Amino acid sequence: MVTRSAGMRTAVRETPFAVRSGDSDGGVPVTTPRVPAREAAEDELSKPMYHENDPSLLRRLLDWVWERIGDLLDAAAGATPGGWVGLTVVVLLVVLLLVGLRLRMGALRRTPGSAGRGELFDDRPRSADEHRAAAERYASAARWSEALQERMRALVRSLEERALLDPRPGRTADEAAAEAARVLPDHTTGLYAAALAFDEVTYAGRPADQAAYLRLRDLDEAVRHSRPQLTGGRPTPAAPGGGTV
Repeated sequence: MVTRSAGMRTAVRETPFAVRSGDSDGGVPVTTPRVPAREAAEDELSKPMYHENDPSLLRRLLDWVWERIGDLLDAAAGATPGGWVGLTVVVLLVVLLLVGLRLRMGALRRTPGSAGRGELFDDRPRSADEHRAAAERYASAARWSEALQERMRALVRSLEERALLDPRPGRTADEAAAEAARVLPDHTTGLYAAALAFDEVTYAGRPADQAAYLRLRDLDEAVRHSRPQLTGGRPTPAAPGGGTV
């Protein structure tokens, strides 16, 4: 049985298509010209019965892709000192580097509220005392990251309640620290450190510890009893009916 049309074409070119007439003892061979013989062979091979086991289009595409990938890997191995062993070492080094960077930077979390802005408040408005109570509950359970977050929110909400900051939705920890430092310059360093700790916990996934929470709690208490400097640079309090947090 003929299985490949290319092979048949070659055979037709090399030998004439002969048909023997008469009996097996001595007939006169009848030759068919090359072109009609080739056309007859192509017609025969075009029948579906010869293509039942051909690979599908998807399989041929996948085979082509894997061949190209294999060519690229072979080329990379040939260009890498040590061949395949050297290429494997390079790949492992790249993987280890990526893992190290991920561990160093921490697991990134999706910013709640809006994409990438990093707002302080991401749920219903609550008072400073409510945020402080939530912070103490988390602290009693040794959940220091959540406790630190709530204490930072308590600090900022307290400044809003005292009309030292505008009650403004979408405010970030950095923005709150910068605005609060204008009216509480004695606490500038602590406010910026608190904002950084909040961002690291909330958006870089770095866990807080007890010491970090206690520093923020002490800052909150100190800010509560601080006298603001209201000359030059205090934000104008929002008018009644302004945006809620």
